[in-house]
Amino acid sequence: MDFALSDEHRMLKDLVARFVKDELLPLEASVLEREATGAGLGIGAAEHARLDETSKALGLWGLDAPEDVGGSDLPSMAMVGVEEEMGRTVTPYTLPPDSPNLRMLMATVTDRQREAYLAPYVRGETVSAIGISEPGAGADPAGMITRAVKDGDDWVINGRKTWISRAADADFTIVMAVTDKEKRRGISAFLVDKGTPGFNVLRRIPMIGGAATYEIALEDCRVEGWKLLGVEGQGFAPMQIRLGTRRIQMAAWSIGMAQRALDMICEFAPQRVTFGQPLSDRQAIQWWVADAATKIHAARLMTYHCAWKLDAKQDVRQEISMIKGFCTEMAYEVVDHAMQTFGAMGMTKELPLQLMATKLRTMRIYDGPTEVHKWVVARGLLGGKR
Repeated sequence: MDFALSDEHRMLKDLVARFVKDELLPLEASVLEREATGAGLGIGAAEHARLDETSKALGLWGLDAPEDVGGSDLPSMAMVGVEEEMGRTVTPYTLPPDSPNLRMLMATVTDRQREAYLAPYVRGETVSAIGISEPGAGADPAGMITRAVKDGDDWVINGRKTWISRAADADFTIVMAVTDKEKRRGISAFLVDKGTPGFNVLRRIPMIGGAATYEIALEDCRVEGWKLLGVEGQGFAPMQIRLGTRRIQMAAWSIGMAQRALDMICEFAPQRVTFGQPLSDRQAIQWWVADAATKIHAARLMTYHCAWKLDAKQDVRQEISMIKGFCTEMAYEVVDHAMQTFGAMGMTKELPLQLMATKLRTMRIYDGPTEVHKWVVARGLLGGKR
């Protein structure tokens, strides 16, 4: 097995690394200040527009999108390298378009939907969101009660969704709803445009680390029949494509964050002297560094292997659960040790470590908590139902 990226994909990874170093890292001071003053996690509109212009000029848009709509159609292996580099910064910026919803659209769109939704999304002209979780149904989609009922050529959706990122800003939201109550996974996906009557953003939910999600209510929300995404009653499989893409993305982000935290320890520990010795001479620090390097190495290999299997169209359900749980938990531990190494300074909002820690803390829950992913792995090994 060849563990090296191709020259083309390695050059892309290096290009993204330079973009992060030159464009995103310099913005971290203002990002940290903004979050510390209670203004939330984000960057200004002018900065966002400048980053869009720069990243587009570098050819970093639509990396894994189909070529026929202007993308580069890169494999998952290449995207792991891209996302690892993006994970090294706390400046909140996504290279358009966000891969998870993109992959779900790619797997399901009709020709009409391709022109109306996929193509503009790849061009960076639209923002998307997805509504899966409900107040009583999070990690278990079988508990979903939001209903979509056929009415002539249209669908009428009623229910409530929560923990939705970008719901207030999205040009369209992919809404998952039950269309066949007799089937355990009889759910379908619908494209709901911003401003559709009955699509109501109820509240903004402040999250740790200055982030936010939203709760929405769908009240007799009428959606045209052609906006059914995929096959009626078979929305679970493409939803899993979306979730799997995000989970691999999270694993790669985790590796990037852990690597940066380790780099910070290795730079700081030799300089900080306590009781007449640099911290780097202390066994506790040395073991943290050795353990972090070992676990990051393992996580990176696991994630690339999962991406390789995915590109080979092999079943990766087990591997995705393995890397989602292992990488996020690993990175959280490494960042925590970095904060401990920096002492009181590690507790401030002047270093990026605290934003890394809060992001990782949410990632241990989002798209399936660690405990559920361990259950999935164990169930597969012990012969439980899939």
